[in-house]
Amino acid sequence: KKAGRFLEPIILFIRDDIAIPNIGKKHHARYMNYLLTVFFFIWFLNLAGMTPLGVSVTNNLAVTFSLALITLLITLFTANKHYWGHIFWMPGVPKPMRIILAPIELLGVIIKPFSLMIRLYANMTAGHMVIMGLIGLIFVFQNWFASGAFTALTIALSILELLVAALQAYIFTMLTALYFGSAVEEHH
Repeated sequence: KKAGRFLEPIILFIRDDIAIPNIGKKHHARYMNYLLTVFFFIWFLNLAGMTPLGVSVTNNLAVTFSLALITLLITLFTANKHYWGHIFWMPGVPKPMRIILAPIELLGVIIKPFSLMIRLYANMTAGHMVIMGLIGLIFVFQNWFASGAFTALTIALSILELLVAALQAYIFTMLTALYFGSAVEEHH
């Protein structure tokens, strides 16, 4: 019905264009709940942060850290033995190199969610800081021409921030699906 007509294409997009290509047809269903939750959580919170009285929750490292930590835990606990084999004992690599590469690969497992956290936090913070800076310039230049120009630029960037709100939700969900897909990838 009403809300379903708006949300159904988005849900189908996440399933058909994010989950299935990145995780695979066999395993995507078990991750869909989390992917949909993360996408709508980030998107709606970013939109709420755009309102005059709203607080941008994704502009807080604790929130982005929690999302990244949950992604890491799901990836680690649902990974198959081939994922762990590629991390600790890479096939086709000489044995002395495996000893050197194993800690690097393990570090990569931790860095991936950390990059999710920083990417979401930094992009949302940067957009809000630019808009706040432009609003501040309206009051600094007490000139009707400068105030009009900065007001128009602030409105244009606020509209762009609406796109960024959805884009950040999409990027976080896409990268999360990529991490899940690498954890459940079948052995070749």
